[in-house]
Amino acid sequence: STTPAGVALQTHVYLAQGGVENLRQLHAFLSDTVLMTGIGFDPPVSTPTWGALERAAPGETGDGPTVAVLFYRAQQLAGNTAYIESLCDAIESAGGRALPLYCASLRTPAPELLETLTTADAMVVTVLAAGGAVPATVGAGGDDDSWNVAHLAALDVPILQGLCLTSSRAQWESNDDGLSPLDVATQVAVPEFDGRIITVPFSFKEIDDEGLIAYVADPERCARVAGLAGRHARL
Repeated sequence: STTPAGVALQTHVYLAQGGVENLRQLHAFLSDTVLMTGIGFDPPVSTPTWGALERAAPGETGDGPTVAVLFYRAQQLAGNTAYIESLCDAIESAGGRALPLYCASLRTPAPELLETLTTADAMVVTVLAAGGAVPATVGAGGDDDSWNVAHLAALDVPILQGLCLTSSRAQWESNDDGLSPLDVATQVAVPEFDGRIITVPFSFKEIDDEGLIAYVADPERCARVAGLAGRHARL
């Protein structure tokens, strides 16, 4: 880089921490330090490994069951959370209370995250499988201990897999098989090793006119997942 080493290092820190706000402050930082504009900027801030989604306008919270919705921290950092909000709206429309939480992984969840999840009556998970890394070794003659989800089983609540497809809604609708082989493997077959209840696709990967990718929810499919989660929670 032709910029001073200190500027390049601080730029790296902004990018390494990630997130919409850090990107905004990076723009101001570079503008001030390279172009001397005097906008003003804040130092990089780190995002915790897990936390609650701040919703602009949460729906009505009744006395129904609490349904936790888990999604990737990477989506929180990217500001790509509209699909999660749509599912939470559907849960609340069905009489439940939505608890949207982001996390980096379910393989080694923070104790505080697990404690928060004890308040839920059911979970809808969009994060991929939490057990072992080599499912082929689990089964007859294999190493059963290589797939361990004791921390999730201890919650003693229904855990449902909400399917966020890697294809667009148009591709899904026109495909006789519905799901791609990748989605079948990662969102149906492997999560079953966790003991998750497989639901239906409720979100699709769409590309806009500028080539940007976003997860876009389908309202009717959100209602389907919300209904399943609510009924399992009441059971």
